[in-house]
Amino acid sequence: MKHLWAPWRMEYILEGNQEEGCLFCHLAELQDGLDNLILHRGVNSFVVLNRYPYSNGHLMVVPFIHTPSLEGLPLEVLHELIQSTQQAIVVLRKAYDVDGFNLGSNIGEAAGAGIEDHVHLHVVPRWHGDTNFMATTSQTRVIPEKLEDTYTTLRGLWASSE
Repeated sequence: MKHLWAPWRMEYILEGNQEEGCLFCHLAELQDGLDNLILHRGVNSFVVLNRYPYSNGHLMVVPFIHTPSLEGLPLEVLHELIQSTQQAIVVLRKAYDVDGFNLGSNIGEAAGAGIEDHVHLHVVPRWHGDTNFMATTSQTRVIPEKLEDTYTTLRGLWASSE
C-alpha cells in the first residue's frame, strides 16, 4: 500500500472552520501574511492563496463586499476583480510556467459553492499532463510545494509586478 502525506489537512479535518461568520470577511481583517495568505489588497478586493488548493498557485479573487453573487457588485468592484484576475495570471505564469488556467466562480450550493454567502473567483493554474493517474484513478491530487513556499514566491512576484 502506498501512502500520501498531507499533514497540513489534519488541522482542517479535526477542527474545521470554527470561525463565526464569513471566512473571507475574517481573512480581510487580519494583517497580510501566512495567517491569511493574502497576496494583494486593492481598493475593492483582495487576492488570496487557497489554503486547500486544487493545484499549486490556486488563487481566489474576493471582493470586500459581502454578497453571494456577482450581480450584487458595483461596476468598479467588478472591474477590479477582473484586473486582479489578469494580474494573477501574469504572476502565476512568471512563477510556474503555466500552460493554461481554469477561471470561474461557483455561485450557490447547486453550483458547488463551498462558501455560498461571499462570491469569489477562482484562478487555477493548469499544466499539460497535470491530470495524472492520481486524479483520474483515485480522486487525489498531489501538491508538490509547501503552501508557505507558494505564498512567499507569489507575494514577491506580485509586489515586483505592480
